[in-house]
Amino acid sequence: MPQIVFLPHVDHCPEGAVVEAEPGETVLDAALRNGIDIEHACEKSCACTTCHVVIREGFGSLEASDELEDDMLDKAWGLEPTSRLSCQAVVADSDLVVEIPKYTINQVSEGH
Repeated sequence: MPQIVFLPHVDHCPEGAVVEAEPGETVLDAALRNGIDIEHACEKSCACTTCHVVIREGFGSLEASDELEDDMLDKAWGLEPTSRLSCQAVVADSDLVVEIPKYTINQVSEGH
C-alpha cells in the first residue's frame, strides 16, 4: 500500500504525518481520513484552489491533470511545476511526499 508523507504544516499537521493510501484514492481523501483537514471549499468538485498541494516526491506516478484542473491551478497561490489539486490527484502505487502550502485563496475559511 503506498504511503503519503505530509510535510509539517503549522495548522494542518504541525509534526508532519505519514499515512497509508489506497491506490485510486485521492490525496485529499487520504488526508481527511487521517485527520489532516485540508480545506476543500468546493467539496471536491474541482471548482476552487483551496485544496492545492505541492507534490515534492512521486509526482510522475500521478495521472496527468486535465484542462479544468490546470485552469484552476492557474489561480492558486504559490503555484509550482508539481502543484496539484489534492481532490484530483489520484494515488497510484508509488509513495508521495506532499507539502500543503502556507496560504490558500479562500476569502472565508471556516474555523478562523
